[in-house]
Amino acid sequence: MWEITENDLEPIAIGAGILGTGGGGNPYLGFLRARQAIRRVGRVMVIDPEEVADDHLLIVSGGMGSPVVSYEKLPQGDEEANAVRALERHLGHRFDAIAPFEMGGGNSMAPLVVSTVLDIPVVDGDGMGRAFPELQMITYLIYGGNHAPAALADERGNQVVLSEVTDAMWLEKIARAVTIEMGGHAGLAASPMDGAHCRRTIIPNTLRLAHRIGLAVLDARRTHQDPGEAIISVTGGRRYLRGKVVDLERRTTRGFARGHLVLEGTDDDADRTIRIEFQNENLVISEDGEPKVVVPDLITLVSTDRGEPLTTEVVRYGFRADVLTIPCSELLKTPEALEVVGPRAFGYDLDYSPLA
Repeated sequence: MWEITENDLEPIAIGAGILGTGGGGNPYLGFLRARQAIRRVGRVMVIDPEEVADDHLLIVSGGMGSPVVSYEKLPQGDEEANAVRALERHLGHRFDAIAPFEMGGGNSMAPLVVSTVLDIPVVDGDGMGRAFPELQMITYLIYGGNHAPAALADERGNQVVLSEVTDAMWLEKIARAVTIEMGGHAGLAASPMDGAHCRRTIIPNTLRLAHRIGLAVLDARRTHQDPGEAIISVTGGRRYLRGKVVDLERRTTRGFARGHLVLEGTDDDADRTIRIEFQNENLVISEDGEPKVVVPDLITLVSTDRGEPLTTEVVRYGFRADVLTIPCSELLKTPEALEVVGPRAFGYDLDYSPLA
């Protein structure tokens, strides 16, 4: 067991934003929420997956909706906790710990906020090792977890409990429709599970990884080093391109931020141009008309000078960015996982080829 204090929040937000591959919520807004919450109680307790007992009851917690909406519709702060409370009332049982939904600037912080409200620990890990746009894409569900019950809550006090859902795809469809009616963003509690299932299906130690990435970025800034290289040294990734955003199309449809961006290379990459497709998260890099890196491997943009994660809702024409690629978790590379999180799950007629 270890604890997260206020001083840990900035590096975690930076690192989680980088792992979020453009989605998962805005890192700075997530940081502000968690800082306000942690100042009330002083710390958040985090347990390693191996510390979770077989008979512990865990709940997956996070936010659902388009990250673009969060700029215009700021959260009240207790949406995720209220969704968890709604499920506790429905099940008649208190949860023992929170299993994070995904790694993203906002959704890495939401479980910390819930922890301060409900006084239960957070497990160090998550269901994606990155961010994905849809609920059925979490490893807890890919590997046989409970798709019901689930609950959603908004800032107005509305709460919806889904007591029976046919499968994980229907959980996504119904929860997405509810989220849209709630204004495009809602707190989510889903996939209650026992400790044995959590240990088997969680992508472990991603909070620690986010913390290490963030510390590396902050140290690079302080010592005037290359933040992109600092990220690579921690993650084992590589810099695919250093460039400038020269074209961007972004639209919000059916609760997702969809579009593409084009970067022209600079410095050593001056003769190259790439296109990145995104749906909340960055999904495919194409160069010379050919796909080069595809989901579920991580494609993330950071500002060239500061290593700041550039989420899909903040990136703009003219931004100078490093495009980094990072290998995904082995739990996302199995045939059953690739059916749900591989390129074809997003409508691309492509085979997944792991990063070398």
